[in-house]
Amino acid sequence: MGRVTSSPATTSSPSAAGRSFGKTLKAYVALTKPRVIELLLVTTAPAMVLAERGFPSLWLVLGTLLGGAMSAGSANAFNMYIDRDIDQLMARTKGRPIVAGDISPRAALIFAWLLGAASIAVLWVVANPLSAALSLAAILFYVFVYTLLLKRRTEQNIVWGGIAGCFPVLIGWSAVTGTLSAEPWILFLIVFVWTPAHYWPLSLRYVDDYAAASVPMLSVLRPRVAVGLQVILYAWATVIASLVLIPAGNMGPLYTAVSVLVGGWFLLEAHRLYNKTVDGIEASAMRVFHASNTYLTVLFVAVALDPLIVLT
Repeated sequence: MGRVTSSPATTSSPSAAGRSFGKTLKAYVALTKPRVIELLLVTTAPAMVLAERGFPSLWLVLGTLLGGAMSAGSANAFNMYIDRDIDQLMARTKGRPIVAGDISPRAALIFAWLLGAASIAVLWVVANPLSAALSLAAILFYVFVYTLLLKRRTEQNIVWGGIAGCFPVLIGWSAVTGTLSAEPWILFLIVFVWTPAHYWPLSLRYVDDYAAASVPMLSVLRPRVAVGLQVILYAWATVIASLVLIPAGNMGPLYTAVSVLVGGWFLLEAHRLYNKTVDGIEASAMRVFHASNTYLTVLFVAVALDPLIVLT
């Protein structure tokens, strides 16, 4: 009898196993929507610096950022689990891990629960019970109020659902002080009114996707001009809220200058989109979307740097 040899089809190579593990790991990371998490963390760390009026403990900052990232990742994973039926209908989301079959719905749900529990535990240990409670509130709000209640029922879904994205500034502030004063609520307000001005341009870009999935985004139910007008109104509200922080937070010249200059640029981009829409000219809504990201990042960098410069 000849020797029995293993065929390539029945033997798993270490490289194949490595690729499989890497693909699975990448899928779980994608389940958390890392780009969304990055933006949320941009607001958390500056809130901590402003609360401390200096550099907080490095371990406190890292622990809070880790807990906040896990909290947002948990909420996003729950969102993908719940929305897997409509995600497969939209070109923008049909490659998400559950829809693509990279992760089973059950595995995604377990992951969301574990990540959420871990975020609360981390913030409880590293920061305090208030920060942990705010993390839980953010997850519950995003899952039950936005995803389950509002998203598929009203054109104002992103306005009120956006509250979940405002919690990181409260978590960051409370991690340092153990309390919530006027300043973090103003930061909360800035992010709250910024969210529609940020997201509605994106919804213009993907209006066909939302229509195909029967998601009642403002861009689906209203003319493009009406959406552009709402973007302007919320952009103005954002800039005004950012200026309120100057007296309320005793902000210095750096933040004052940045909030005026970058706010003016953000308003210019919003008005340009609206004016071109009124004139019947095709305008890139994504330009305002990207401008809103830059605006919020620069503004919160100024929030962090301003008290440091005052101290020197």
